[in-house]
Amino acid sequence: MRTILSQLVSEHAAGRDCVLVSLIADRGSAPRGKGSLMLVGAQGRIAGTVGGGAIERRSEAMGKTLTAEKRSGIHEFILRANKTEDIGMICGGDVTAHFQFIPAESALWDEVLHIAQTRTAARQHGWLILREDGGTPTLAADGQCLAGENLSAETLDALCRRTCTRADGRFSLPLPTGDRVIIFGAGHVAQSLCPVLRSVDFSPVIYDPRAELLTRELFPDAQDMICDEFTNISDHLTITDEDYLVVMTHGHIHDYAVEEYALRGEFAYLGVIGSRRKIAAVNDRLLKSGIPPERLNDVHAPIGLDIKAVTPAEIAVSIAGEMILVRAAMREEAGGNAARGCPMHGHNA
Repeated sequence: MRTILSQLVSEHAAGRDCVLVSLIADRGSAPRGKGSLMLVGAQGRIAGTVGGGAIERRSEAMGKTLTAEKRSGIHEFILRANKTEDIGMICGGDVTAHFQFIPAESALWDEVLHIAQTRTAARQHGWLILREDGGTPTLAADGQCLAGENLSAETLDALCRRTCTRADGRFSLPLPTGDRVIIFGAGHVAQSLCPVLRSVDFSPVIYDPRAELLTRELFPDAQDMICDEFTNISDHLTITDEDYLVVMTHGHIHDYAVEEYALRGEFAYLGVIGSRRKIAAVNDRLLKSGIPPERLNDVHAPIGLDIKAVTPAEIAVSIAGEMILVRAAMREEAGGNAARGCPMHGHNA
């Protein structure tokens, strides 16, 4: 959603009407699930995707039409052979798409988007709440409405969840405040990993005591760069259960410092690069420092999916793949959904 929000702000500032396409329900096997977004303007797709293929083409066409007609809408796509609207897809499921018309001249939308962008930049939670009938939007946070329609506490409690949620004729889109990746170490693998993570909507932060490596030339895609010793993490960062941590420092002593700090708190993901021998040595020291043995089960080590990666670029792909898998599983769990059938191969992912 981060890219969608940025593009939406740009379109609004430029005085161009557009339509936000949101998948608000999915049943069975579908290429993309609820919460997937695409922004469409008068000329067609601007950013995002709702699954590719026929869904994407038809959503783009509907978005262009609704932009011209200046209205919102909702449509259900049946992704299996049927006599109602066979779009040529045989995934075996259905998705419901909502089309929200966003007029460029709307002062209310200007306020909603400004608050959403400000909270996103500050990594503060918030929810864009849209009416299924295309009516007045709401920007909510901290149990209250900050802009738009004033909703009851009960409605806000039902809608302000970690995933796209429907209730009371509305649906919510959580602001993209999570998915921060803190990469401890600024070496060759980190330099390859940073742009890969950025391309799949993670926000990388690089932490390393070597100032000569923390440059925009080496890390043009980094959200931030922190230069200090690995023993001073708490001076700069508050790590939460939404953060992804990647440990690839220039020595096992530094790995130990980062892991020892991280394992005393919460995180979404912790992966450590290195040989099994090095990892075993660090683990032994962690146990002696009082880290419970069961906490070591929370560490992905060696880091990454086993794709026989060798080069820094290949290792970066394997790490990103593992993090995407973890993120998807967390979103499924948060949404109370079972594993989705793989749209490419027809089995559970």
